[in-house]
Amino acid sequence: MLRALKQQVLQANLRLPSSGLVSLTWGNVSGLDPGAGLMVIKPSGVDYADLRDDDLVVLELATGRQVEGKLRPSSDTPTHLVLYRAFAGISGICHTHSPSATMFSQAGRSLPCYGTTHADHFHGTVPLCRALTPQETAEDYEGHTGHAIVQTFRGQQIDPLHVPGVLQLHHAPFTWGASPMDALNNSIALEMCARMALGSLQLNPSLAPIPAHILDKHHHRKHGPGAYYGQK
Repeated sequence: MLRALKQQVLQANLRLPSSGLVSLTWGNVSGLDPGAGLMVIKPSGVDYADLRDDDLVVLELATGRQVEGKLRPSSDTPTHLVLYRAFAGISGICHTHSPSATMFSQAGRSLPCYGTTHADHFHGTVPLCRALTPQETAEDYEGHTGHAIVQTFRGQQIDPLHVPGVLQLHHAPFTWGASPMDALNNSIALEMCARMALGSLQLNPSLAPIPAHILDKHHHRKHGPGAYYGQK
């Protein structure tokens, strides 16, 4: 079942350690087949070096029911399911505890766009998502994590397709995209942007975000109907 999607999810997960985004098993990537209504995700706690496509877990998007795989899915599975159901157009999600982006999450700071590297991937500030309440944490921690992310984007009227990432207070980043590898690349971009922001703020603590016209130019030349970056 879903052999091609499993390969995409497997390859994205295998790239997590070499990308510098994870230590130990602190990360996972999933993929969605929207037509079949099925999600593929990494099993919980399995070392990347030992991971095989047959280890991956398949779940129904609508119900969360496990339909294939003998191992338990990632503990973050409920978060992935909530995001897929809420954000139309995404088919990959990546969650890591990459150091620089997690520093922003732990410090309770969103990530403004300070330069064109950021603008190429995120059309503005990567938002900070609130921490969960004690009741939410006890009731359904991972599911409520997803709901809190959705509330953040809807409450701030942010398009998740143009800002494909979030920082959760006290936790770490989540990113998403059109495929599992796209979601991984957005995690790499978010980590690099966070690292550059930390250095830029050290050099200039009063640094202001990039002007809107430059932000728009750099984002739209890569995304949308008028995009002209790369090859057709």
